[in-house]
Amino acid sequence: MSVNDTSTTSPLAQNKHLATHIPVLAIDGPGGAGKGTISRLAASRLGWHYLDSGALYRILAYAGSLQGVDLQDENALSQLAGKLDIRFGIGSDEGVWLDGEEISDQIRTEQAGAAASRVAALPLVREALLQQQKAFRRSPGLVADGRDMGTVVFPDATVKVFLTASVEERAQRRYNQLIAKGIDGKLCDLLADIQARDERDSNRSVAPLRPAADAVLIDTSQMGINEVLITVLNLINLQTP
Repeated sequence: MSVNDTSTTSPLAQNKHLATHIPVLAIDGPGGAGKGTISRLAASRLGWHYLDSGALYRILAYAGSLQGVDLQDENALSQLAGKLDIRFGIGSDEGVWLDGEEISDQIRTEQAGAAASRVAALPLVREALLQQQKAFRRSPGLVADGRDMGTVVFPDATVKVFLTASVEERAQRRYNQLIAKGIDGKLCDLLADIQARDERDSNRSVAPLRPAADAVLIDTSQMGINEVLITVLNLINLQTP
């Protein structure tokens, strides 16, 4: 695979051994803080691989719903997690595929996000997906986007960033995204959903949402995308040859 080939397939069968010398840019934060947008842009700019860990939980919740699996059934969900055929990419190949079907829109709804948050709180599910996430670490580097990339999955990441923004700003961003896609949404409902998800993610017993001790905190509430991207790229450029 070339340096510029940033599309990603399920990597378990491709990478059995974790190469800890490969640089990782871990970008964590709550929903709506901009970490997905910044992570994809950073991966494209760097020519690195990209891991959208949140998509894994969304896809698992979506796949479970399709198959009639109770989203509180840890055993059934953890078994299903090992069978998922997932592909996602960035740039011209941006999107998410499950078993060959493009499902980006289906897993980006607020309902899908709430379902993913519930699934992500289950210890057996997190364990089932942990090794799959670690296997995305391949040369020349990885940009990992999630909620526990710097604390649990890649605690030795080269650079750890924690993006945040006010609840009101994050709700407004979600609202704008939905409207742009022609999806109905109420700002007050989005605000309540985000607050509930923050509470759930921050207080779960396994891998709660919190910045790593050595993470750089960036409040994006009043920052443009390009300003955040430059700030993050400067951090990784300082740490890599």
